[in-house]
This record gives sequence, structure tokens and C-alpha cells, in this order.
Amino acid sequence: MSKFKDKQVLITGGSTGIGLATAKAFIAEGAHVTITGQSAENLKKAATEIGNTNLKTSVSDIGNLVSIDALVESVAKSGKKLDVVFLNAGIAVFAPLEGTTVEAFDAMFNVNVKGLYFTLQKLLPHLAAGASVILTSSVVSTGALANASAYAATKAAVSSIGRIIATELAPKGIRVNVVSPGPIDTPIFGKSGLPKEAADGFKSSMAASLPLNRLGEAHEVADAVLYLASEGAKFVTGVELYVDGGASLRR
Repeated sequence: MSKFKDKQVLITGGSTGIGLATAKAFIAEGAHVTITGQSAENLKKAATEIGNTNLKTSVSDIGNLVSIDALVESVAKSGKKLDVVFLNAGIAVFAPLEGTTVEAFDAMFNVNVKGLYFTLQKLLPHLAAGASVILTSSVVSTGALANASAYAATKAAVSSIGRIIATELAPKGIRVNVVSPGPIDTPIFGKSGLPKEAADGFKSSMAASLPLNRLGEAHEVADAVLYLASEGAKFVTGVELYVDGGASLRR
């Protein structure tokens, strides 16, 4: 029997990478999944790749409160409560302190923190009894990766939000957990602006720095998300689960 048969799942940032892999995993387990993303083209590609009528797509900018309101209105109109919310949408700009622009700083906090926070706030009335909420943070939130100060700050905020909201929502029977990926082989490397050879070299050096000696795969993060959303984790709330190949062991 499928673990999530007929469950209603919402995934923000679900058109590529970890979000897409997680959507595939939930669909495979019988769930009805809605994925969001800023790019209609990427969402269309994701829908074609998954090829299942249980998938719906929604163009939504989590960094924009008006767009969040439209997404929540769409959920309300469906008349179905959400069993799982995976708040995965995020952006990353890497630069040293002196090279970080106000625009990049604001964009990351608007999406990674403000957008995540108010998406969850506005979705609360539409969560089913016993719903599971999972937030995407990052292993960088507790590290000291050069050129990642602003990005790491947003993810540290996400981790803190997850712990506190888990306490607040526990009386409602809603579980809140955080998944923190380490270096994962996703399309983000293709968006780095580096030449392919340089990007491949960067990936290789990161893989060599990990105890497991390889980058993670998006589906491995998806497996962690499905566990946190499952009945098998019904006594688990307020945790931060690292999916990082042991990166946190070398700090």
C-alpha cells in the first residue's frame, strides 16, 4: 500500500533539484502534489517529466507577498486541506562581505526567510489535522563557508524558525521539522556562472572533502523529507536532519 495515498502535498520550489525529486517520490507513493516555481517553463518541464495526473503546478514567487496570497487562495479554493507542506524554495548568492550587494542580501532574505515564514503563516488555516511541515535549511547554517555569510544567515534563520514553530504548533498536532542538505548534485551548479570545467572541478573538490567522498543526490534528500512526513516519524518534531555526507563531522 502506498504510504501517502491520496494525501495532499504542497512543495514550494518544486520544479527542479531537490523539490522535483521530492515531488516524484510523493507521487510514487500515491500523493496528490502541487509544486510551485517562478518559471512556467520549468514547471511545464517538471510536469512532463513526472507525467502523472496527480501532479499540479502553480507559478508562484515566494519572495512576493501578493504571489503568496494568490497561492493560498488557490489552496483554499481546492477545498482540500494540506497533509504535507515542504517549504523548499530558496535562492543563493555567494560573495564575500565586501562584495555582497544590498539587492542580493534582500533577495535572499525575502525568499529564504520572509517568504517561507509568511507562506506557512498564511497556510495554517488550510493544514489538515496531524499535518507535517518540513523546511529546507542547509548545512552551511552552522558552518563557516567563505563567501556564504548572507546565505548562511538566511538558513540559520530557517533552522531557528523551525524549532520555535514546532513548539508553537505542537498543541495543534502539527509537526514541524527541518532538513539540512549538504553538497547535493543539483542544477544549481549550472547556474553558478562558472565554466563547465571550473564547475566540475568545484564539485570534485567538495566531494573529496566529505567523509562519504561523494556529493549527495537529490533523491536522497527526498527520502529524508518523506521520512519526516510519514507515519513513521509521527513522534518526531522540532528536529534538524542533516543529509550532508558527514560534512558536519569535519567542523
